Amino acid sequence: MPVTLFLMTRKGLAVLDAVVNRYGPSAVGRVVGAADPAVERDYAAEIRDLAARYAIPYTERTGFAGPEPDGYCLAVGWRWLVRGTDRLAVIHDSLLPRYRGFAPLVSCLVNGEPRIGATALLASAGYDEGDILAQEAVDVSYPIRVADAIELLAPVYARLAVGFVGQVLAGGPVTGTPQDHSRATYALWRDDEDYRIDWTRPAGWIRRFVDAVGHPYRGASALVGDRLVRVLAAQERPDVPVENRTAGKVIFVDGGRPVVVCGEGLLRIDRLVDDATGEPLLPLARFRTRFG
Repeated sequence: MPVTLFLMTRKGLAVLDAVVNRYGPSAVGRVVGAADPAVERDYAAEIRDLAARYAIPYTERTGFAGPEPDGYCLAVGWRWLVRGTDRLAVIHDSLLPRYRGFAPLVSCLVNGEPRIGATALLASAGYDEGDILAQEAVDVSYPIRVADAIELLAPVYARLAVGFVGQVLAGGPVTGTPQDHSRATYALWRDDEDYRIDWTRPAGWIRRFVDAVGHPYRGASALVGDRLVRVLAAQERPDVPVENRTAGKVIFVDGGRPVVVCGEGLLRIDRLVDDATGEPLLPLARFRTRFG
C-alpha cells in the first residue's frame, strides 16, 4: 500500500524526491503539506509543485480529511499531531534518545555537538519516545550555519525515508528497537523571546547561537534602546581585561562593526539589520551603544 507523506521544509522536499526516484510515484498515496510562517523559506510551494510534477495527490493540512485506515504515514518536519492512524513514523532532527522535543537541531548546534543526525522512529503517545527504525549521524565542525547543517541532513532524511518506505512496500511488519529512556534528554519549544541574545554568555556560545538561529529562521535578536535588531553574522574576537565588565556594551568599533563585551570574550557583529524594515545598521552610527 502506498505511503502518505506529511512534509515540510527542505528536508521534506528531499524526502519526496528520493522516495519517488527510488520507488516511483505510485509509492506515495498522497502528500500533505503546510506553510510555516516562522521561517523565511518553508519550501511549501516546492513540495506542492514536485507532487504535481509526479501527479501525486496533494492536500493542504487544513483540508486533509485523514489518513487511509490501513495505510502507513511518514511525517517530516511536521509541527502538528497526525490523528487517525497507529501506523505513523516520524523522522526527528537528532540522535535519539537525546534531544527529544522541539527544534533539536538548533539546540545541538548551540551546544556545539560534534555530531548531528536524524532518527526514523515509530510515533508514540509521549513525544519522540517510540521505537527506533534507523538513525544516521554526521560529523560537524564549527563554525557552521544552520542552513549548512540542514543541507548536510537532507540526504540523511532521504535515506531514512527510502528505508522506511521500502519496508512498507515489502509488506512485512515495520518494527523498531526500543529506546534507552534512561539516556533521554529534551529540547524545549522556542518562541520569539528565545531568539534574544543573552550577552552574559561566552562569546563562543553566542556565535554558535547566531549561526544556529539564522536563515531560514529569523535570526538572533537584541534591543538597542527600544529598537529590535537582528544579528545575522558575528565573529569572536580576542578578549581584553575589562575592569568594569558589562555584558552587551560596545568596547571597540572595527571598520564600522561593533565589538561587544560578552560574559566571557568579545564578539564582533558583522551583519546587523532592523527587525521591522530589514535596513542594514552598519557601520554603527553611535559608539556608546548597549545591546540588550
